[in-house]
Amino acid sequence: MDSKNQISKIIEFRALHSNSFVLPNAWDAISAKVFEECGFKAIGTTSAGIAVSQGYSDRNMPFQTAITSIERIVHSVNIPVSVDIEDGYGQTIEETIETVRQVISTGAVGINIEDSTIDPEQPLYDISVQQQKISAIKNLADTLGIPLFINARTDVYWSQIGEPSTRMQETIKRALAYQEAGADCIFVPGVTDRKMIQNLRKAVSIPINLLAGPDMPSLSELSDIGIQRISCGSAPFRATTTLLKNIGEEIINHGTFHQMTSNVLSYQEVSKYTPPKFSLWGE
Repeated sequence: MDSKNQISKIIEFRALHSNSFVLPNAWDAISAKVFEECGFKAIGTTSAGIAVSQGYSDRNMPFQTAITSIERIVHSVNIPVSVDIEDGYGQTIEETIETVRQVISTGAVGINIEDSTIDPEQPLYDISVQQQKISAIKNLADTLGIPLFINARTDVYWSQIGEPSTRMQETIKRALAYQEAGADCIFVPGVTDRKMIQNLRKAVSIPINLLAGPDMPSLSELSDIGIQRISCGSAPFRATTTLLKNIGEEIINHGTFHQMTSNVLSYQEVSKYTPPKFSLWGE
């Protein structure tokens, strides 16, 4: 993807954050194409969906496996794609920067960078460390002349860190620190209570991203509160996997084929989602 086209998509993606919108999360080319055809204006990736579909657990997928899937997704659609890079796929800031450099080269418009670790002794990165990551990513994007959209995720609620009474204060503290470091949006998965969402909105001046869930207020309510972005996360991937499991169980337990034959796309309809050929990463 040429830089002019990429920058145009980034501008388009930034503009979406002027109002409330839903960002579905794809795990492969066809899921991305389906979301695009449904009418979504942009797509995110789900690290969990990509990892599990490739035979890895989340946070344990090699980056080169991830980047190949990411490039397939970016090149399969004409709408902007933002990429979930977990904690940066690296032990150092330099490794995180190299991750982002490769993600930018795919034509992606933005990233999610999270502050959770896989260390139970220290479940969240120190705020100053996360600030350094965000600042370094911002500097890289500026150097490359690509206004990458940085979505800084904090997992205080998602990982249930600390006492419930202290979580909002810690979340806001981190959100403001990440904003100061150059984040364009703050992602707070795990918050579904309307009053908490309102408190978060009052404290943070940049766009806020929440994760869709069964207890989440409606889209119209979230829009009224001023929440700009609602991500679907791994839910569409898990829902698809659940359907596959139900199909298998129906065949094994009942010897019938209703779930895989009723109201499904035809072979010809699925075939039209095949993306044009392109050079894969590393080829």
